[in-house]
Amino acid sequence: MSDRIAEVSRKTNETDIKATLNLDGTGLAKVDTGIGFFDHMLMSFAKHGFFDLDLTVKGDLFVDCHHTIEDTGIVLGQAISQAVGDKIGINRFGNFMLPMDETLVLCALDLSGRPYLSYDLNLTVPQVGYMDTEMVKEFFYAVSYSGAMNLHIKQLSGQNNHHIIEAAFKAFARALDMACTYDQRLDGKILSTKGSL
Repeated sequence: MSDRIAEVSRKTNETDIKATLNLDGTGLAKVDTGIGFFDHMLMSFAKHGFFDLDLTVKGDLFVDCHHTIEDTGIVLGQAISQAVGDKIGINRFGNFMLPMDETLVLCALDLSGRPYLSYDLNLTVPQVGYMDTEMVKEFFYAVSYSGAMNLHIKQLSGQNNHHIIEAAFKAFARALDMACTYDQRLDGKILSTKGSL
């Protein structure tokens, strides 16, 4: 199997982003977005998905956090899609139900090539740290569409907004790791009756 590593750069008038993602890593992360809580979430994503992630983001934080977080989602989705490649031999589907103290979040996804986001988190404060909570949905929307995946995130219980968001990022990581894992029974085939994704 070849290395599943992607390098993606994206520069606009609002952000300048460089990312390297290794789907077959060990969970090493070097992340700097300028938003401490967002860095924490992305490092948790890398650690719990066993992905190596090197990510540097320079965004217009003097405006607000919107462009930085949304554009990071776009770049991460592109990196996932690029690293997965032709999808031969992988599970394609992944799901994980993650508990974090009083919180329980479910994530299920399909690397189908057809983007869709179903998002159901009940966040009750405007910010956690310097990250606007409304940007959690925008991040996952950007990842799902630029990564061409069907992504469902559902909160089953929880009150603490930090726990809810962190559980969502970790559940996403574990579900993605499952979807990207090779299944020997596929023997070089794609898991689709169409023969392609």
